[in-house]
Amino acid sequence: MTLTAQEFAFISSLVRRDAAIVLEPGKEYLVEARLMPLARQTGASTVSEFVLRAQQRPEPDVHRRIVDALTTNETSFFRDGEPFTAMTSMVLPELLERRAAARHLRIWSAACSSGQEPYTLAMQMQDNLPAGWTYEILGTDISTEMLARAEAGQYTQLEVNRGLPAASLVRHFERVGAHWRVSPQLRRNVSFRRLNLAAPLPPLPSFDVVFLRNVLIYFDVETKRSVLQRVSAALKPDGWLFLGSAETTIGIDDRFERVVTGRTSAYRLKAATTAPLGAYGKG
Repeated sequence: MTLTAQEFAFISSLVRRDAAIVLEPGKEYLVEARLMPLARQTGASTVSEFVLRAQQRPEPDVHRRIVDALTTNETSFFRDGEPFTAMTSMVLPELLERRAAARHLRIWSAACSSGQEPYTLAMQMQDNLPAGWTYEILGTDISTEMLARAEAGQYTQLEVNRGLPAASLVRHFERVGAHWRVSPQLRRNVSFRRLNLAAPLPPLPSFDVVFLRNVLIYFDVETKRSVLQRVSAALKPDGWLFLGSAETTIGIDDRFERVVTGRTSAYRLKAATTAPLGAYGKG
């Protein structure tokens, strides 16, 4: 049974209110496909019946699960490749100079899904930081289900086959039955918390690098602008921001400048391009 216009409008409004995700008309099939498992879990015979119940008996947990189901969670280790190449070839060498006094790096993986991105960054830090340096990585996401998977740090053979080099698998994972689990050495440097980028952010530390990839494409322009403003407040003045390949700050937030980093690009606050090395070494 196809969702009625009223039912689709209810779901669209809910997802926009709670996650700022825009579901345009024409996405009815996507909504039905994503909500069908939830409908079956609750005993509803159709998605329409499930939506009607959600309307008539509003329950925060049910609404949260609807938002979780309609949040895109596509991810993989070293996804798209080039941003991670830029991290080791250009960004990290500069940060090693700028942070020589503190010898500590802090990275935020926003919208981290099931954890592959923050663990990829942790592998890079583990493999490339000089002796005596420390690091911490924060992974955040709106989906509690995805965060539970990320915290468990356990992946199927298919998941580790997607982008993870064999050498990294051997070095940073341990076999657990038919699955692979992230090593304790990596896990102790990575933490996770639930966070809605489209809402006012809780107090956060300042970060040297923020990965905000493949998130802004789901927001309207005003939400993109507000998200970038919030993220920039948590970015060190000379920090680096990585977006998805189809995303940009151009025409949205003019405080950022696009910087070519090898075969991809990243963004920095404009003042950072003239700041001398060592200007932001502490914090």
